[in-house]
Amino acid sequence: MAYNLLKGKRGIIFGALNNMSIAWKVAERCAEEGAKIVLSNTEMALRMGELDELSKKIDAPIIAADATNYDDLENVFVKAQELLGGKVDFVLHSIGMSPNVRKHRTYDDLDYNWLNKTLDISAISFHKMLQAAKKVDAIADYGSVLALTYVASHRTFFGYNDMADAKSLLESIARSFGYIYGREKNVRINTISQSPTATTAGKGIKDIDNMMDFADKMSPLGNASADECADYCVVMFSDLTRKVTMQTLFHDGGFSNMGMSLRAMNQYSKDLAPYEDENGKVIYG
Repeated sequence: MAYNLLKGKRGIIFGALNNMSIAWKVAERCAEEGAKIVLSNTEMALRMGELDELSKKIDAPIIAADATNYDDLENVFVKAQELLGGKVDFVLHSIGMSPNVRKHRTYDDLDYNWLNKTLDISAISFHKMLQAAKKVDAIADYGSVLALTYVASHRTFFGYNDMADAKSLLESIARSFGYIYGREKNVRINTISQSPTATTAGKGIKDIDNMMDFADKMSPLGNASADECADYCVVMFSDLTRKVTMQTLFHDGGFSNMGMSLRAMNQYSKDLAPYEDENGKVIYG
């Protein structure tokens, strides 16, 4: 059901790849709510993904950009205003990738070049995005910027690895930039801490299926889906949340405030065998 919450608004969605992407779902819901949208992702993602399909479906132009390249991002904000006919009202950062996670490096054996890449892609890109938008004055008064995060930013989750560091940095950027952008331009910046979700990026995390099952059993309301996350983003982009900024907003069915649920407790057994990796090494995860 549509409520016209974003009627007349303009937005940029970074990071949609295919119909499993949260960014894809957000773009669809924003269009349903009356927004005009520009989509952006890397050239490689455009070749590998299905963004053309989404572009046609919601009549949204695509601007290719490397989110780690400041000049590319500045170009997105300049061109988006031209294509949309004015300043942008909302922006979604849904970008994250860790070579260490993909290559199954443990946290005590990181490749530091890969760590730098993880931080640049997953967090520093958010700072570059905000700095570029502010420099060209691309975001309208009381505009809303969101980035997707995860509770591993401040709790330890086996297998999430250096992405946890990236999410911590991402949330810090939202707070620090949120103060400046709010004070000077009335722009609000928040992060949404989403339940573990079956996206293409999420599949790279070790034992993601078990992580999702555990979170679902722990959460009073169960895991929040990608579609439900899109609904939440719409509300945060709308005028109904004009004074919400610098927050990490948990959208996880209550998981972040749980200690142990009965359903999760019933799954536990003292006789569970130690966890072993593919080489038979016992991992105390």
